[in-house]
Amino acid sequence: MTLIDKAIVLKLNKAWQPISQCTVRQAIIDLAGSADGSAPAKAMDIAYARDGSGAFDLAQVEYCVPVDWATWLELPIRDCDLSIRSPGRDVRVPTVVIAGNFSGMPMWKPSVSRTAIYERDGGVCQYTGRKVGWREGNLDHVLPRSRGGADTFENLVWSDKRINTRKSNQTPREAGLQLIRKPDTPKSVPMSAKFRVAKHRDWNWFLGQR
Repeated sequence: MTLIDKAIVLKLNKAWQPISQCTVRQAIIDLAGSADGSAPAKAMDIAYARDGSGAFDLAQVEYCVPVDWATWLELPIRDCDLSIRSPGRDVRVPTVVIAGNFSGMPMWKPSVSRTAIYERDGGVCQYTGRKVGWREGNLDHVLPRSRGGADTFENLVWSDKRINTRKSNQTPREAGLQLIRKPDTPKSVPMSAKFRVAKHRDWNWFLGQR
């Protein structure tokens, strides 16, 4: 995968809150705008301080300024920047953009998956109450699939693999087990809560990981 197709760009709303991520290519399309000169986004120019040796101190941000595409094209490419080649020039790769026409916060609801069940249950076996790791645990259908159990949040729990094997295609009652809590669908959360890991150091200043 080339750099321009990597999803290393964080999108912010007008309040500078994370709302999504996109590829470098999509960010440039949003920054460059349409033929009438309108552009739905601006790029964040993040300036880092220098240490005593003159090198950039990536732990110290001097300022963050949103700039339009024409201004962005004129920015120098520093030692700490990624760059791409465009006709006639090298261009600094944008890593944070602001959707200037969007002020809201979209909501995010996880889909049913092993990761979503693990996170909802906190990695705790729902039959023993014991914390089990990613490799020690697995998904369990409360009502077995062989007996009509569905792949839903309400019928899936995180379980110790040994308990899961013992339970087999039985219901919890038949296997002599009892759930420590009734499984439910996770509530929707602001999209900003989805972003926990920065795919580029510039994201840290908007994820609270400075």
